[in-house]
Amino acid sequence: MRGAVLRSTGAARPYATSRPLEILDLHLDGPGAGEILVRIEAAGLCHSDLSVVNGSRVRPTPMLLGHEAAGRVVQLGAGVTDLEVGQRVVMAFLPRCGECAGCLTGGKLPCLPGSAANNAGSLLGGARRLSIDGEPVHHHLGVSAFADHAVVNRFSVVPVDDDVPPDIAAVLGCAVLTGGGAVINAGKPGPTDTVAIVGLGGVGMAALITALSLDVAGVVGIDSVAAKLEQALELGADSVYTPDQALEQGVRANVVIEAVGHPRAFETAVLVTAAGGTTVTVGLPAADQLAAVSPLTITAEARTIIGSYLGSAVPARDIPFYAQLWREGKLPVESLISSHIRLDDINEGMDTLADGNAVRQIIIFD
Repeated sequence: MRGAVLRSTGAARPYATSRPLEILDLHLDGPGAGEILVRIEAAGLCHSDLSVVNGSRVRPTPMLLGHEAAGRVVQLGAGVTDLEVGQRVVMAFLPRCGECAGCLTGGKLPCLPGSAANNAGSLLGGARRLSIDGEPVHHHLGVSAFADHAVVNRFSVVPVDDDVPPDIAAVLGCAVLTGGGAVINAGKPGPTDTVAIVGLGGVGMAALITALSLDVAGVVGIDSVAAKLEQALELGADSVYTPDQALEQGVRANVVIEAVGHPRAFETAVLVTAAGGTTVTVGLPAADQLAAVSPLTITAEARTIIGSYLGSAVPARDIPFYAQLWREGKLPVESLISSHIRLDDINEGMDTLADGNAVRQIIIFD
């Protein structure tokens, strides 16, 4: 197999020059019990990948990155009886065992064994199926999709019908699952509520189109990049602002989604939340970054601040729901796709992502 391997983090920009992701030939073991072999059709470039490349999210290396993807089942491991060879599946970057205390919260908390496996760079159950010349290579979030094939745990995939194209299916598994879930599962806006999205990258724009698919009073987009504000208006947002404009003009919304992963974005989201409203944060800043908020405001205005990891989602429940919204023309997932690229262009793609010049770039595999 062939894939993009990160040997060390913190490479200098531009990545097109330093080339932290090496396209290499790897050995891939066949699927063990409870696992499947998937031929990857499409994989998205996400900030969760970039955060490993730049070192803000610590992961073991060497690691084969990529976690937002879709593909076809090639082989079933022992005990996998509910999938078929040839079936299209969407990757879910946090496997759910379905039995632990986290899984029993209905999506509010992540799976405990799944989180432990992701942190260790293994599949659910502890296995590693990747190697280079006998040296183990870690899995990224149980998926490692920047490659033409992947072995994953059965609980890391959700089947979808063939009418969902691979690039659309890939985006459902991370951007839509996270951004859409932040709105539906965590924010839970009602018909009289306004929804504001702070940060219009892949996750934020997915939150925006999800809010637009609901019966809400209005949808507001907030970002510092003019092209993203323009796109939000084209998609149907009622109004858009830069962060400074939103604060200067006193913009307020009942449900505010923070989808940047930066302390200043979180502070902005809190400040534009209306009295009695809910701030939902899905961004993942570096562990040592801090934000300042007013406890008095939270108390006096009866505010709620909620953390939402992976959109508080249960992938097996939520991905088919979003696929149906897309099928009905209510969720224009294709609008999130900025470009299709080759695996060989992945370092240039990481530069584009870091510069904020794309919503979602999708690697297409022949």
